[in-house]
Amino acid sequence: MDSFSSLIRTASHEQHTEAETSTFMSDLLGGRLGVTAYARYTEQLWFVYEALESAAGRLAADPVAGPFVRPELFRLAALERDLAHLRGAGWRTGLDALPATREYADRVRECAERWPGGYVAHHYTRYLGDLSGGQIIRDRAERTWGFAKKGDGVRFYVFDGIANPAAFKRDYRELLDSIGVDDLERQRVVTECKRAFALNTAVFRALGEEFPLSA
Repeated sequence: MDSFSSLIRTASHEQHTEAETSTFMSDLLGGRLGVTAYARYTEQLWFVYEALESAAGRLAADPVAGPFVRPELFRLAALERDLAHLRGAGWRTGLDALPATREYADRVRECAERWPGGYVAHHYTRYLGDLSGGQIIRDRAERTWGFAKKGDGVRFYVFDGIANPAAFKRDYRELLDSIGVDDLERQRVVTECKRAFALNTAVFRALGEEFPLSA
């Protein structure tokens, strides 16, 4: 029988691929969009991580979500430093969530408040993605727009508190495998993972409409 972490990965593979291969992300990673598009994407991430991390303290003692609340994963401070670099000291005054981003952040917040298993689904799709594919984005951003290696502009992708990402991801998957819920709840968590990827893809689609490549 497959482990729960394998089940999640397999069940959400199609949505994961769709998110990774979105037109916006392909154009961004291909160097076909300017730094303004990268800054706009970073701004959207801020709303999602604010929803994830503002609930972390309250969920730390929760038997289901609590084991996943790991301060070394927190991204909000790094995002804010990146936004200050990309947008200047007054970046907060210009913060603007796309409707798709607002829907995504609202769903994260709703799960954080009412459904710890759902919170874990969003936690998994975001943070394990940052530790994996996020490193490709960092590398491309450094090369395309000249950010200092692991410096301001790409700090979101730098996990200073995690010395061995591969080992950390292994431990994280073991946590998923031992999550204290029944089989029905596990299926609900898998479904929410799929929804998380779909919400993320909707943000990419909206960004693609905002930054279309000229023919």
